[in-house]
Amino acid sequence: MQTILGANGQIAQELAHYLHDDVAEDIRLVSRHPAKVHDTDQPFPANLMDADATAAAVAGSDVAYLTVGLPLDSTLWEKQFPVMMANTIAACQKHGTKLVFFDNTYMYPRTSAPQVEDTPFEPVGRKATVRARIANMLLDEMRAGTIEAAICRAPEFYGPGKTQSLTNSAVFDRIRQNKRPMIPVSADTKRTLIWTPDASRGMGLIGNTPDAFGQTWHLPIDPARLTYAQMIDICSDVTGRRIRYTTVPEIAFMIGGWFNAAVEEASELLPRYRDDNVFDSSKFAARFPEYTVTTYREGIAAILGA
Repeated sequence: MQTILGANGQIAQELAHYLHDDVAEDIRLVSRHPAKVHDTDQPFPANLMDADATAAAVAGSDVAYLTVGLPLDSTLWEKQFPVMMANTIAACQKHGTKLVFFDNTYMYPRTSAPQVEDTPFEPVGRKATVRARIANMLLDEMRAGTIEAAICRAPEFYGPGKTQSLTNSAVFDRIRQNKRPMIPVSADTKRTLIWTPDASRGMGLIGNTPDAFGQTWHLPIDPARLTYAQMIDICSDVTGRRIRYTTVPEIAFMIGGWFNAAVEEASELLPRYRDDNVFDSSKFAARFPEYTVTTYREGIAAILGA
């Protein structure tokens, strides 16, 4: 049994596709209101804030994948993420289930230095602090040998379907709607984005590779380092029309945050757009050389329907 905890997001749905097609059809989908992705899926309603419900959801599972996402709300993150991580760890320990945790990079330093699996955490801001806390909760148990687990870390998303990210909404979605894309902070710093189906396939592969446990993994990305300006050039090329863009400075987000709570929450992330973002997934590429990564051109063409 392969169980996905937090099964309604894009990452979880793509993971369900990979597990169904490449691993086994015995898949349990856990969330408050789970919906089948395939006819053979087993929906399991549960609130991961409830320890007993989490333990029941994990029971009988060989591998559990923690893929829960929450809205960009610092207070909600502080209240819920640590509890859900504690409940998930306890449930996996109780049932002898392997755990694969889908993590992000918020706790990494806000610099242009390459990010690798052992980059020290330097969280700045409430959301980054929460992400560092829950990652360390699991790392402590892994070091103590009380759980068999792997951490799969991903940079900012871009992708199809319900993929949510600042880049998707401000750039690619606007281009699809024939609107001018809005570039956050700088069009000339190098970015690292991960194609959401690649992230999910990589996580599923790690979850079914015995020697991958006990480690942190950076999920597979196109190793090209493109700026937003270069991405817009690709968009122009694949759509056959010249696309102009507007760069939105940090001060505009700051002012917007005075009037809009969602903009204020996103503002914590903006300093990361000032400098190059170099996320390194060479460890994954060396361990899984047969894995084919989606290139930026292929991903952008798929989003734009070109």
